[in-house]
Amino acid sequence: MASGSLSSTWTPKENKLFEKALALYDKETPDRWQNIAKAVGGGKTVEEVKKHYEILVDDLNRIEAGRVPIPNYKSPGSSYNAANEQRILKNLKLQ
Repeated sequence: MASGSLSSTWTPKENKLFEKALALYDKETPDRWQNIAKAVGGGKTVEEVKKHYEILVDDLNRIEAGRVPIPNYKSPGSSYNAANEQRILKNLKLQ
């Protein structure tokens, strides 16, 4: 198994596997971190998995404390245009 570094990157697939493994292997599971590292694959070490968990917990704490701004999903320069929305809905035959 390849050894990784603590600064390794995580793919979206590895993140999803990590999340699923966290749900499967709770705090009471013997060898929890080894099991999670194995479930993630990609040569992730126990140390990498633990560090990734610490980052996740820190992110969640910052979100819950309101220190992370809510993203604005509108595209730059866009504004709500009722007439344009009506035209789009009509073209989609949703009205």
